[in-house]
Amino acid sequence: MKELKVSLTKKCHYPKFIGVFQNKINLIFVGPANWSKEYHTCSGKLQSPINIDEHNVTNVSLSPLRLIGIDNPHQSYVTNTGHTATLRTNESKAVMLSGGPLENIYVFEQLHFHWGENDHEGSEDLINNHSFPMEMHAVFYKEDYKSFNEALKHSDGLAILAYLYEVSPQPNPTYEPIVKVLPDIETMGKGKVLQEPLLLENVLVPDIAKIQDYFTYPGSLTTPPCLEVARWIDFKDHQQLSHDQLAAFRDLRNQEGDKLTHNFRPVQPLENREVLHNILNNTHNSGHSGQRSVKIPILFVALGALVAIFLFAM
Repeated sequence: MKELKVSLTKKCHYPKFIGVFQNKINLIFVGPANWSKEYHTCSGKLQSPINIDEHNVTNVSLSPLRLIGIDNPHQSYVTNTGHTATLRTNESKAVMLSGGPLENIYVFEQLHFHWGENDHEGSEDLINNHSFPMEMHAVFYKEDYKSFNEALKHSDGLAILAYLYEVSPQPNPTYEPIVKVLPDIETMGKGKVLQEPLLLENVLVPDIAKIQDYFTYPGSLTTPPCLEVARWIDFKDHQQLSHDQLAAFRDLRNQEGDKLTHNFRPVQPLENREVLHNILNNTHNSGHSGQRSVKIPILFVALGALVAIFLFAM
């Protein structure tokens, strides 16, 4: 690998690169405030992340999101890129995503994490100006474009599933296989195969009843060149990780050898974008609470009517 040029602002460890999410790339670390000086696209009108104000979203009922192939165990490996921990699979049978706001099929590329230096900040998207200690992005590219790199050239190239995390007293067993390999990849560029095949279903669909409750908006990559090629899908349900599990990510090292404690981009202006909130099964949500409508089977209604007529006749 060629020598890396470095220009760091305090506590910011962001890579600036064209081959986003790819191995064998040159990294130039700069602060987010300076990205637009090198990449004009980082000052566009569809930038991510954003603050999602639940009082300023449009409720819609979209077709169900569908994830295909997640119930098959996948041999997976985790890599320290110097900016984040990235998980990929070695399986030739790809995981597919469709439905919801997506008009086509998207293919799983990788997932990665963003976190902060403590348990109070770290997510990229905010909900009602609230930051979470971690956010995971599952990145998919449009199948029609055949590859991730080609998809980056198109405005509908990517679909990104975003998961927000809260601190739990107990560790989350789903993430233990990932957390256990982090000490082995503390140095930038190191990777480790998970000891057992990973069931992506547990990671990507932690609660089947809540997977259709999400916000969605058009946005960008959150690292340079900030290409505006992504449809974001932010799940409203929050996942759980223990303090120790979160802290294990903060022990990873950047290319300078310092601990990677801050790898999230600040929120960007919403501009004129509309954020949609998918409502499933006629569920109406207000803030964090919701009330589900109840459908009474027609047969029960008919029987009730007959009983009422019979009693009235008596």
